[in-house]
Amino acid sequence: MSTETRNARKTLIGVVTSRSGDKSVKVTIPYKIPHPRYKKVINRKSVVHVHDEKNETHVGDKVEIMETRPLSRLKRFRILRIVTLSADVEVAAARAAEEVKAEAAADSEA
Repeated sequence: MSTETRNARKTLIGVVTSRSGDKSVKVTIPYKIPHPRYKKVINRKSVVHVHDEKNETHVGDKVEIMETRPLSRLKRFRILRIVTLSADVEVAAARAAEEVKAEAAADSEA
């Protein structure tokens, strides 16, 4: 068998704006383009559906995503890593509750 090299896959950085379901999030990717005639810089955004295998992201997290094969009707990207965590108080409380639940599960197994 011949060894084939993998294609270079597109990676983008965006902000999680919605948790739409189990293992699914919406990520908004902002970018700027100049107006064709007036050359003023315009803020634009792309919204993509992303696969979150571990359900570890929350709304407001900045994440790096990578292009992948189609995973569902809308999902064409997956999460590579969390760049920065959200500073939202409610999200921080949810993270703390998840950590306590994980520690309790680990203690009960041991």
